[in-house]
Amino acid sequence: MSYVWIEAESFANLGGWVIDSRSMLQMGSAYIMAHGMGIPVADAETVCNIPENGQYMVWVRTRDWTAVWNRGIPAGKFKVIVGGVTLPEELGTNGPEWSWQNAGLVSISAGAVKIVLHDLTGFNGRCDALYLTTDTAEVPPDSAEELAEFRHKKNGIICRNDPAYYDLIVAGGGIAGMCAALSAARTGSKVLLLQDRPVLGGCNSSEIRVVLGGLAHTDCYPNLGNTIQEFGPIIGGPSIYPAESYEDYRKENVFKLHSEDQCRVLLNESVVAIEKDSSDPAKITAVVSRNTKTGKETRFHASLFADCTGDAVLARMAGAGVMYGTEGREKYHESLAPEQGSRQVMGHSVLWRSRVNDALSKFPDIDWGIPFNEKKVYYIDGGYWEWEAGQYRNQADEAEYIRDYGLMTIFANWSYLKNHSVRKSEWADKELDWISPIGGKRESYRVVGDHILTQNDIEQKIQYPDGTGGISWSIDIHYPDPDNEAMFEEPFRSCAYHRGIEKTYQVPYRCLYAMDVRNLFLGGRHISTSHVAFSCVRVQRTLGILGEVIGMAASICKDKHAYPRDVYEKHLDKLKAMMTEGVPVPGYFGWPCDEQECYHFSEIGFIHVTPGGDPDRIDENVMKKIKSLKIAHKKQDPAFR
Repeated sequence: MSYVWIEAESFANLGGWVIDSRSMLQMGSAYIMAHGMGIPVADAETVCNIPENGQYMVWVRTRDWTAVWNRGIPAGKFKVIVGGVTLPEELGTNGPEWSWQNAGLVSISAGAVKIVLHDLTGFNGRCDALYLTTDTAEVPPDSAEELAEFRHKKNGIICRNDPAYYDLIVAGGGIAGMCAALSAARTGSKVLLLQDRPVLGGCNSSEIRVVLGGLAHTDCYPNLGNTIQEFGPIIGGPSIYPAESYEDYRKENVFKLHSEDQCRVLLNESVVAIEKDSSDPAKITAVVSRNTKTGKETRFHASLFADCTGDAVLARMAGAGVMYGTEGREKYHESLAPEQGSRQVMGHSVLWRSRVNDALSKFPDIDWGIPFNEKKVYYIDGGYWEWEAGQYRNQADEAEYIRDYGLMTIFANWSYLKNHSVRKSEWADKELDWISPIGGKRESYRVVGDHILTQNDIEQKIQYPDGTGGISWSIDIHYPDPDNEAMFEEPFRSCAYHRGIEKTYQVPYRCLYAMDVRNLFLGGRHISTSHVAFSCVRVQRTLGILGEVIGMAASICKDKHAYPRDVYEKHLDKLKAMMTEGVPVPGYFGWPCDEQECYHFSEIGFIHVTPGGDPDRIDENVMKKIKSLKIAHKKQDPAFR
């Protein structure tokens, strides 16, 4: 018997298909989607080596994502082309669950053969893997455990050890993870940053497009925020901007200032397992990451770890205490907490925008399995934070469903506007311009630290000795929009309650490490807070400056051979001194940094120049870039915070 295994995400040319890695832990793999907003996307193509001549049965792991809502016709359909032969079966029509679908039998000669995924609809048809086998009676397994073993065997996956040993491994390359990694590296630690997406920035990346909220340089420790000021995009305000406005390249370029021996960044790496110390089960010794393109696995060792995954992946794997949902009022005696606790969280937003076309623009008139009429339709041109779903679901385990529901309601509403509404003439020349392919999570699991921050801490201004970065956002709790919830079986829009906090409030350091995992820092949206307190800690600049604190504490741990809790108990004065000084900002090309002379270049990040400095001393290749760019002086302004 001969066979070929192909991970769909490993295709040499993805065309218009995009990789989704959000459900790696649930599926064991990333997958790809034809995210065309109703217009079929360009083919995904690759070349594989066929071991011998023969008749090959072609199996494709896929699903009909729209079958969940009892639609009559699957929306995301595609075909497979093998060696120029289009196989007969329309794929993505096999029901709501991920499973193997038989694409057909094809005769193939040994050697290099081109495989093509051909999208038929532009409506998020999806493919996990392809399996070509000469054993026409063989059916690949579907159960999670059997499939994982089958995938490892057929794909030849062997977990390999990275030879380096790190002081700190940061899992998650959102704003908090980036700041933690840079802070630790610049204060003396050897750092590895693992990010499961092809770009850094998380919700502030071009993939999700949430602008930065909160302030970086607050009155608590005014020098906290140096790193996010280096790479944070200048844009702000409640809008969805073009991809280039989120400056993904600057986020990546800021790490290129450091050698890999100091700070190594690996994109497309998703943590799928941890390993513990056999003599100390409260201590993590290594993480195992799976490449989201190839499926290959690597084991990385470190003394310390920072969980900045957003879903508390490391913390939950390590058995840390976690919180999920809304606590009842008696739990922490918070006035804004409901009488009874529940699993309700703030939801997952799928942002989208449209544009006016020069000509009339059509949109497929198909049944999306959700009823819209003049009372239910939303006459809008885009959706920002308020297009929010999954408030009653598990944001970690049901990420695919939640994103899909957000997508489906966008398509259904837009289809009604374009094809059936009494005002459809107003939408005749409008077309969908961009929809986030993965969406942005707002709240997931929170981890129990040595202190759980509450509404009372913030509003009563209780000062703790280990206060760190300052909260500058209001209490901002999202709820399902009552009108939307009354009209639909499951809500997909939200409203928000805001209450100002009068002045910045310092987050205790004890909220930034796990109570029961000895060497685990907490960064991002799962730091140790109640649901209510989380609502004003969660914005990205606030989480960024708290990430800087994590990095500083990690370097203290390295120098003192200590654990995160020891920093609070024994080395708090050292942490305060470092927060007062702030993360060092490198003087590029050997020049010292002067905050008043900071220039922004749209391709190469920030270059700091002292007054009177000689620009001819800059590297020749950099000079060529500089001369081709429009240089904008970066003024000291709150908009840059």
